[in-house]
Amino acid sequence: QKTYGKVKLGDLSVFCRQFSTMIDAGVSLVRCLDVLGSQTQNPKLKKIIADIGERVEGGESLSRAMMRHPRTFNNLFVGLIKAGEVGGVLEESLQRLSTFLESDVALRRKVKSAMTYPVLVAVFATGIVTFLVTWFVPEWAKILTDLGLKGDQLPGPTTFLIDLSNVIKYYWWMVITGVVIGIFAYRMFVSTRFGRRVADRVRLKLPVFGKLHHKICMARFSRTMGTLLTSGVPILQAMETVAGTVGNSIMSDALMEARARIREGDRIGDPLEQSKLFPPMVVHMIGIGEESGSLDFMLQKIADFYEAEVEAALASLTAAIEPIMIVSLGFVVGFIVVAMFLPLVDVISKLSSGAGDE
Repeated sequence: QKTYGKVKLGDLSVFCRQFSTMIDAGVSLVRCLDVLGSQTQNPKLKKIIADIGERVEGGESLSRAMMRHPRTFNNLFVGLIKAGEVGGVLEESLQRLSTFLESDVALRRKVKSAMTYPVLVAVFATGIVTFLVTWFVPEWAKILTDLGLKGDQLPGPTTFLIDLSNVIKYYWWMVITGVVIGIFAYRMFVSTRFGRRVADRVRLKLPVFGKLHHKICMARFSRTMGTLLTSGVPILQAMETVAGTVGNSIMSDALMEARARIREGDRIGDPLEQSKLFPPMVVHMIGIGEESGSLDFMLQKIADFYEAEVEAALASLTAAIEPIMIVSLGFVVGFIVVAMFLPLVDVISKLSSGAGDE
């Protein structure tokens, strides 16, 4: 089995939309894949399409051929294609996939866009503080030493800052090594099931960011579930697929538990409500959808609501983060400047006192 790596969601969305258009126009599968392979500019996707085309021409179904590339076509993708093949509505499944991927790409782009400015400010602030601590503080410390001020003669904040500067200047390799080891240890920890659960639980409980992460997961759950049900995927299979794509292991476990309860005859809303992870509004709308036979429609409405909520939350978060980061930077720089000038203030005070005594 060949693997060509992951393909960008935007490229997959274009692939699905073009594929759907050609299928709807009556073009054969093999011919569609041949044309799509020649048109795409993504080298990884080009190789994958060529491999799928060969397998389809050899007698494999499209969903089966796609299943051989799990890093590109996940369970959601394959499930929708299979449902389209069985129902004879492959073009509709591809169209829904394209719409779903476009929504997912738009959501990811909004999150990245909202975080770009704060990250740039953080990098800029880190650069300024690093410059002050590694150059300004040592140079100023030399001046203080020339004035005969050192050791116990220096105020606490000044001593702390000089010690910190020495650690960063002379033991920077230890600091970097510690950071690298910390990142590696964290990645190893979250690669385990227990570690992933701990990390995901913390992500849900983080102040401000936890609510945002929860809303993103809710949008992803409802959009994915609604798309699968609209395409005719059985609810148990849809629940299993959604559990693998929701983006949080705690919510995934809740969905799998709900799936087990549904298999036993329970309504979908009851186990979701008991998990305490799904808001009453979501549970209520899902219940109405079950009763009216329009669960897929209700889930799409929930997805629209949460995607709008995510957009509003990102705008508010960005607006709040900017002044906080600027004030924090001002506080740190101010602390450095004040800490380094404190010894001079003490000297001037003593000189003034001495002159007064005379």
